[in-house]
Amino acid sequence: MRLVDGEPADTISADDRGLGYGDGLFETIRFVAGAAPLWPRHMQRLAHGCERLRLPLPDPESLEREARLVCEGMTGAVVRITLTRGVGERGYAMPASPRCTRIVASFPMPSMAATAYVDGIRLHLCETHLAEQPKLAGLKHLNRLEQVLARAEWNDPAIAEGLLCDMHGRAISAVSANLFAVIDGVAMTPSLERCGVAGVACAEVLAALPQAQVRDLPLDECLRASELFLTSSVRGILPVQAVGDNVYGPGPVTRAMQAHWADLGFPMEQA
Repeated sequence: MRLVDGEPADTISADDRGLGYGDGLFETIRFVAGAAPLWPRHMQRLAHGCERLRLPLPDPESLEREARLVCEGMTGAVVRITLTRGVGERGYAMPASPRCTRIVASFPMPSMAATAYVDGIRLHLCETHLAEQPKLAGLKHLNRLEQVLARAEWNDPAIAEGLLCDMHGRAISAVSANLFAVIDGVAMTPSLERCGVAGVACAEVLAALPQAQVRDLPLDECLRASELFLTSSVRGILPVQAVGDNVYGPGPVTRAMQAHWADLGFPMEQA
């Protein structure tokens, strides 16, 4: 089901700035039996993104009401909220008084084998690198072309994700998840001040691990970690089994975060 500005619809204007310029933000929110355990974090990130992009913030209560409506009757659902600057005149200049377009849509939960959470997943080391743009770093904005190109690098069904670096060879994230490495017993996640998306699941893990570090993480140091795991608001906590020829095993930090995730109310999916 899809709602556009609160009404059932499947189309928007061809002059919408979200189509013309990628001018907007989105949130991908997992619902379980009508509940979204990370909803406050999603709304906090959306508000932060709206402030940085100078977008009017939609009413959070209206968003929650629409999100619940589109996933009504679904045991598990992924709700995507897309916010664009709306229709405007041709050109890059922002409309003086934008009327944003709000799209709220639901999708079935993607299936993933329980073995992925037990044994881990394989990652492809991507040749595509993330460009640096501090003004957009951390935001879940609508331009995802780097991720599209990175995901096109492999079609092996045995590989579930890709590892992305920046132009200087620093590990940043997976294609559609954040990255954690455990080095000398300490969990750390790459700094996202120059590129990458600041995930809400990543924020939840950082809150659960107060000793965790956020810092630059050169690829060679990342690959020497004792544990690697990914965080995703949809897929949860995924251990990394291998990156190319580098092999890992789920360790105590990964397992503790999987237990924390389950305590939030997220089950592991079955294929």
